[in-house]
Amino acid sequence: MREITSKDNKIFRHALSLKTKKYRDRNGEYLIEGPNLLKEALKEEIDVEAVFVRPEMTDEEAGIIEEGPGLDRKTFVLSNKLFDELKDTETSQGIVTVVRKRQNVSLNGRPGGNYVVLDRLQDPGNIGTILRTADAAGYEMAVFMKGTADPYGSKVVRSATGSLFRLPMVFVEDAEELAELVHSAGKRLIATAMDAEKAYYDCDLEKDAAIIIGNEGNGISPELMMRADEKIMIPMAGNTESLNAAVAAGILMYERIRRR
Repeated sequence: MREITSKDNKIFRHALSLKTKKYRDRNGEYLIEGPNLLKEALKEEIDVEAVFVRPEMTDEEAGIIEEGPGLDRKTFVLSNKLFDELKDTETSQGIVTVVRKRQNVSLNGRPGGNYVVLDRLQDPGNIGTILRTADAAGYEMAVFMKGTADPYGSKVVRSATGSLFRLPMVFVEDAEELAELVHSAGKRLIATAMDAEKAYYDCDLEKDAAIIIGNEGNGISPELMMRADEKIMIPMAGNTESLNAAVAAGILMYERIRRR
């Protein structure tokens, strides 16, 4: 382990830059915080570029660094002042790690696999929860439409609790590219709509479904709605007109588990 005491240190400045999306995109790296996410990253064989700890490490943190392959030479001890600049949470767990994004995601698709499509969602908590639920429901891929918030931002990373390490993600520009991706993989593009005549449980959501989750305020874009192969609704009692995006996504995605 080496010590960093200056804010002008190149390694520290590089890690600090990853708090900004532009540099995450440019370098293909992002930050994770806490020992649990680091353990999860090592378990999933995610490339770890650097680990930053406070001078007063816990036994747990020391154990992770000692047991992780090659982590000792990638670990840097920061002064408390520098660590506070790097951390994102108010009460940090004392360890921040630079990890590399997953590369070379296969777009071929497997027979029967499902996708979840995020259409311009903005709330990090919703995005992280949807990714976590997709992972738990055995979904094959998450597709991010242009205009959706960055899944590698700190709040999404925390909310997803490690699912970013397991769930492949792809990014598409428009409805035409999405339809081509979905149909070439043998999937059906499915949208929720208030005026749909079919309830979600009357639609086969067990396999080969690409389910669109729309923007929190505006729903699914007209362009995607026009491209949908099927339109479904979630029946609701009372006067509520819509559900939270993550709740709706959970209901639809877990239909796959219920049918099985």
